[in-house]
Amino acid sequence: MIDSFLPLAMAGLTLTAIFAGYRVGMVLAGSAALFILLSDLPIAYFNLLISRIYANVLSNWLLVAVPMFIFMGLILEISGAAERSLKAAQRALGGSAAGMGFSVLVIGVLLAASSGIVGASVVLLALLALPRLEEVGYDKPTSAGLIAASGTLAILIPPSVMLIVLGDQLQTPVPDMFAGAIGPGLLLVLAYGAYIIWRARGLPAQPRQTRISLLRLIFDLAPLLGLVISVLGSIVAGLATPTEASGLGAFGAVLITVLYRKFSFAMLMEAASRTVTTTSVVLFVMIGATCFSAVFKGIGGDDLVEAGITAFGTGPYTVLAVVMAAIFLLGFVLDWLEITLILMPIFAPIVAGLDFGNGLTGDTLLIWFGILVAVNLQTSFLTPPFGFSLFYLRGAAGEALTTPQIYRGVLPFIALQVLVLVLLILFPGLITGLTSY
Repeated sequence: MIDSFLPLAMAGLTLTAIFAGYRVGMVLAGSAALFILLSDLPIAYFNLLISRIYANVLSNWLLVAVPMFIFMGLILEISGAAERSLKAAQRALGGSAAGMGFSVLVIGVLLAASSGIVGASVVLLALLALPRLEEVGYDKPTSAGLIAASGTLAILIPPSVMLIVLGDQLQTPVPDMFAGAIGPGLLLVLAYGAYIIWRARGLPAQPRQTRISLLRLIFDLAPLLGLVISVLGSIVAGLATPTEASGLGAFGAVLITVLYRKFSFAMLMEAASRTVTTTSVVLFVMIGATCFSAVFKGIGGDDLVEAGITAFGTGPYTVLAVVMAAIFLLGFVLDWLEITLILMPIFAPIVAGLDFGNGLTGDTLLIWFGILVAVNLQTSFLTPPFGFSLFYLRGAAGEALTTPQIYRGVLPFIALQVLVLVLLILFPGLITGLTSY
C-alpha cells in the first residue's frame, strides 16, 4: 500500500503557493526543504540536494546554450533586425486575404527559428499583422488566434530553449530533439495554413500591392535566413554541439546588426542585461525543480503517480493518453518550464518501460515521447486562463481586441494542435524520420 499523504500534501502545498503568486523557484525549493523535515528522510538529504544541483544544473555544459539563444533573439528584437525581415516577408506574401494569412505564418516561422522567444514573436506579430489582417477582411477572433498560434511556434521550432531543457531532462541528444521537432513544426504550419485558406474563402479580393524590389527583399531576408540555416544546420548535421551553435548564433546576430547599421553598445548592454535576468529565472526554477523532484521521489511520490496513471489501465497507449491528458490539463494553470522540470523525471521512466509496438526503443522512444510532450506543452501557451501568448497578445493589442475575442480565436488552433498530436502518436515516423537513430 502506497502512503499517499506526504506526496499529496507536498503537491497540494506547491500548487497552492504557485497559484498564490509566490516565485516558482522559491516554492519548489522551499517545499523540498520543508518535506525533508516533515518526512522520515535523513537530514543528510540536504547534502544530496546540493550534489544534484551542482551535477544537474550548475555544471551542465549543455545549459550554456540557453542564455546564448536568448541573447541571439534579444539582439534581433532590440535592434529591429527581426522586424525589418518580417516587414519584407509581409510585403512579399501579403497580396490576397489568404496570402496575408500565410505571411503571418511565414513570419511566425522565421521568428521561431531566429529567436525562440514567444513573447517577442507574439508582440511583433500583433503590432505588424493585426491591422493588416483586419483590413483584408478577417474577423477579430480569427486574427487573434492566428497571431497567437503563429507566435507560439517559437517554443517548438528549433533552436528552441524548451527542446534543450526537455533533452536535458530526458537525457536524449538535443540535436535529435531538434531534428525530431522539424516535422511536427511543419505539420502544424500546414494545419494552420489549411484553416486560414478555409477562413479566407469569400473574403473580398484585395488590390494589387506595390512590387518589392528583389534585391531589397534579399537584403532584408537573406541575413536572417542565413543565420537560421547556419545555426540549425550545424546542429542537425552534427558539425557543432547546441552549445557551440548557440555561440555562433549570438555572434551572427551581432554581425547582422552591424550589416544593418543598427549596432550600438547600448543595444548590446540592454540585450545582455535582459539575457541575465531571463536566464537567472530559468536556472532558478531548474534548481528548485531539481530539489523538488528529488524529495518528491524520496517520499514515494513517483510510486503514487505511477499508481494513479496505471489505475486507468496498463496498456501502453492508455498510459500515454493519461500522461498527455495530465500535461494538457496542467497547461491551463502552469508554465511549460514547471511542467517539464517537475513531471518529466517522473513520467520518463514510466514511458521508457513501455512497448508501443511501433519499433521504438531506448533514446528513439524518449525522443518521440519528448516531442509529443513539446507539442502538448506548446498548447499550454494558448489555453486560458494562464496561456502566456494570450497575455502577450492582449497587452500588445490594447483596445483593438477583447479577452473573449482572443479566447474564441485560439480555440480552433488548440483543436488543430490536438489533432497534430494524435497524428504524431499514430505515425511516429513524422518525428523520428530526421533523427540519427
